[in-house]
Amino acid sequence: MTQDQTLTSMSPDVSKAQRAYQWLKQKIAEQEFTPGYRLVLSTIAQRLDMSVVPVREAIRRLEAEGLVTFRRNVGAQVAMVDESRYRHSMETLGILEGAATALAAPNLTTEDLTRARELNDRLAASLEDFDPHAFTQTNHDFHQVLFSRCPNERLMDLVGAEWERLGHLRDSTFSFVPGRARESVEEHARMLELIESGASTVEIERAARGHRQNTLASYLKSKQSDAADTDFSTNS
Repeated sequence: MTQDQTLTSMSPDVSKAQRAYQWLKQKIAEQEFTPGYRLVLSTIAQRLDMSVVPVREAIRRLEAEGLVTFRRNVGAQVAMVDESRYRHSMETLGILEGAATALAAPNLTTEDLTRARELNDRLAASLEDFDPHAFTQTNHDFHQVLFSRCPNERLMDLVGAEWERLGHLRDSTFSFVPGRARESVEEHARMLELIESGASTVEIERAARGHRQNTLASYLKSKQSDAADTDFSTNS
């Protein structure tokens, strides 16, 4: 969606501050505004054809959400990737998504399971010509099918919010640990087997939560390896 499309698609009743907030949030989500990008109020206000007041309000709101930071003598910037925040989001999503998937399992239809298998087959096929960003999107679609029938609306809201937060922190974890993709596909298949066999909610929740934890563990291990390689290169 282009900038003009983004703005014109909004209701005319939406305030200028809300328009600026939604526009900025989308630019960050799409990584047009990448971590460290300076958010100059006057420039943004000019692009959106408004004063700096609603832009400042929008940026303060994004700061409260952790997507923007303020630095002395620099101003507002898109927040840098915080490894601890990423880890915490992955851990939180594992708990929430595990519960949502377990609660949704008894309500999944034959069509839902067929759709999930088709998506996992697509993931498997993409391993030969691996695109981490496309893999991440299809992976998201797969998980959405599995927890889409969760009857707890509040839990679904929390899962959606954590997915969105995670997307701001990492465009694709698989960019850092591409080898994890094949393991992920295999774990997806195992989760589907559990659901189709009528496994208990405890088993399904454990598998879904473990799946997320395994991805996090792979990422953290890769970062440790990178740090070790850097130390070796520095000291050699």
